[in-house]
Amino acid sequence: MELPARLRQAVDAALAGVPLADLQRASERLTQRYRGEVLDGQLHLGDEVAALAYVTARLPATYAAVRAALEHTAELAPDFHPSSLMDIGSGPGTAMWASVDCWPSLHEALLLDASPSIRALGSRFSEASSVSAQWRAFDIVRDALPEANADLVTLAYVLDELTPAIQLALIDQAWARITGMLVVVEPGTPAGWKRILAVRDRLIEAGAAIIAPCPHHAPCPLVEPDWCHFSRRVARSTMHRMTKRGAVPWEDEKYIYLAASRSAADYRQARILLPPRESSGKVGLKLCCADGAARERLITRREGETYKRARRAEWGDAI
Repeated sequence: MELPARLRQAVDAALAGVPLADLQRASERLTQRYRGEVLDGQLHLGDEVAALAYVTARLPATYAAVRAALEHTAELAPDFHPSSLMDIGSGPGTAMWASVDCWPSLHEALLLDASPSIRALGSRFSEASSVSAQWRAFDIVRDALPEANADLVTLAYVLDELTPAIQLALIDQAWARITGMLVVVEPGTPAGWKRILAVRDRLIEAGAAIIAPCPHHAPCPLVEPDWCHFSRRVARSTMHRMTKRGAVPWEDEKYIYLAASRSAADYRQARILLPPRESSGKVGLKLCCADGAARERLITRREGETYKRARRAEWGDAI
C-alpha cells in the first residue's frame, strides 16, 4: 500500500531541502519513544524536525494500518457513508486521508492534536484534499472533547501514549460524540491488543455494536501468548528507506483495531486470524468465529466455491 498521490506530493514538497542526517536522528528518537511507549508528558512530535521525520518514516505505515482497518469496517457496514469526521490525536491528518479514500462521502473533518508542528504540517497537506478540514489544538490529558458530533470518530495510534484511566475516559468521550461509527487503531503488539480489549469491554458495556474485527460480542477467545493482530505491507519511498536506514523497499506494519457502531450489526462472517496456509488442494485457516470460538479450518478443493474464496482470502479478511 502507498500514500494517496496528492498526499505523497505534499509530503515530498515539505521535505525538500531538509538535511537527511536531521531526519535520521529525529526518526531514531521517535522510534525509541514509540517502542518504549514513553509516558513522560512530553510531545513525541514537539518540533518541526520531529514532525518531518514522522511523516517520512511513520506516516506511510500508520496510513496503511488505518486504511486497512477502515476497509474491513466498510465491508461489514455497506450502508455507512459518513459525511463528517472527528479525528482525535490526528497527527498530520492520517485518518482523514484514509477515511476519505475509503468513503468519498466525507466532506468535513475536525482534527485535534496537541503538537503545533504536526498541526501546521497537516494543515498544509489537507489543502490538497477534498475535505474541508478544521485544525484545533487539543491536549488529550487536560482538555475535554469539543461539543460537536460526527458520523465517524477515529483514534489512531493514540492510546499507547496514555495511562489506562485516561484511555477509558477518552473512549467514553469519543463514544458520546459519534452518530455513526467509532474506529480505534493501535500497534499490533500484545500490549496494543490488551488496550483494544479494554476498549471493547467498555464499549460493549455502553451498548455499542462491535462491527470489526470481532464477529461476536463474547470474550476474546485468544489466550496469551497468542494475541489478535493483523498486518499490511507498506511500500517505502527512497527517502523513507534512507531516513530509517533500511535496505528493502517495503515493510510490514502490524496493527490491531476495533470498529463500534450505534447501529446493530447483522453479520455472521468469521475473521481470518493468521496468514492462510495453502498446500496442494488445501487451504488452512485460523478463524475467529461468530459463536465466540477460535478454530482451525481446513478447506479442500472438493468444497468448490468455498475453496476458491479461501484461496483468494488474506490475513484479516472476513470470510
